[in-house]
Amino acid sequence: MRNFEYRKCTSLSEVTGLLCGESVFLLAGGTDLLVGMRGGKYSPRMILDIKDIPELKVLREDEAGITIGAAVTLNRVERFQPVARHVPVLAKACHSVGSFSIRNRATLAGNICNASPAADTAAALYCLGAMVNIAGPGGERYLAIEEFFTGPGKTALENGELVVSVLIAKPYPAGKGVYYKASRTGSVDLATVGVAVQKRDDGIRIAVSAAAPTPVRVKAVERAVSGGMTDWNAAAALVKDDIIPITDLRGSREYRCHLAEALIRRGLAEIMEV
Repeated sequence: MRNFEYRKCTSLSEVTGLLCGESVFLLAGGTDLLVGMRGGKYSPRMILDIKDIPELKVLREDEAGITIGAAVTLNRVERFQPVARHVPVLAKACHSVGSFSIRNRATLAGNICNASPAADTAAALYCLGAMVNIAGPGGERYLAIEEFFTGPGKTALENGELVVSVLIAKPYPAGKGVYYKASRTGSVDLATVGVAVQKRDDGIRIAVSAAAPTPVRVKAVERAVSGGMTDWNAAAALVKDDIIPITDLRGSREYRCHLAEALIRRGLAEIMEV
């Protein structure tokens, strides 16, 4: 591991001023960064500790909705009463990430900034229409979560930008939401396939992780169910129109297609027949 400079930052302006440099990494939870450094994936010249920046520590509900700062851990998000009460699909997704000790360090923002196609919280955030608040040298901007992921390990963040918070805007979905994760070990491991299903006033939203270069909405299934289809087997089978899974050590392409279909069918049966 190469030597690096460590800097504890106290303001967003300090971070955005330094982040434009080469090989500068952010430290919030560090659960991905430290593993990557030990394995040789990352070789930072400078690490910016952002855990104590006030804007990144915000966890609140107000007239806009639920704001989750970039330094807020997954365990705090899961236990936050407005999340558990209004958007339990997100609480379930947070709970599925790693172990309890990992969730005491890992953050929601880190889970999406890592931009893994298998990110557990991403599927839930897609179903909730979450917005990502981004700060950079040019100021702040909001971006829809579906526009934030651009490819495996890639996001829409530009040079010098970082995520400040994630917003779950009001009005919250009126219906029930579920998140299912299939993995090799049943816990801790990355998802072989993850599926979030959220009933809403205007229909249904379904998102799948680990079945395409980014998490994806499965709009063919959404359209069928919102249009009145009640055969969950037939509806779930349409997922193949929207996913392009790969074969890797966690499962074959065919197995991922089967898992996605099975989990969507299970989710539809649970939330649409109550």
